[in-house]
Amino acid sequence: MPMIDVTIPEGAIAEEKSAPLLDELVTILLRAERAPDTQFFRDITWVYLRDIPAGRFAVGGRPGGSPRFRVDITVPQGALSQRRKDILIAEVHAAVVAAAGLDPNSAQALHVWTLIREVPEGNWGAAGQAVQFENLKGAAAAERAAAN
Repeated sequence: MPMIDVTIPEGAIAEEKSAPLLDELVTILLRAERAPDTQFFRDITWVYLRDIPAGRFAVGGRPGGSPRFRVDITVPQGALSQRRKDILIAEVHAAVVAAAGLDPNSAQALHVWTLIREVPEGNWGAAGQAVQFENLKGAAAAERAAAN
């Protein structure tokens, strides 16, 4: 049940690039979690794109500056090893830089921050009950078996 929250200054990513970016971020996260890329897992992976209006974003407390991008990724605790987190961060960075049309070797590419937040067991609820990570792993195994 991962969730991705992308926050960008308004207009920093062209409208026609937004939908492909959100789809790509889901693909990247499912791959990192080793979850099957099936409709079931896409349906429980939510992505929000939040545009911050001009004047509502500041760097160092002052309005303006070149765009900054924040990608918050929320996953169940234990879903990602450190190696998979490193790969996830690199792939998310590359996807956002490409969608924003930034030079990946520029100083602006440093303005893409990825935060991974892990929710401890018992602290994520859906349908009025706590979601158990083991149940998600079981669902992933069943989805893989059905695909084969």
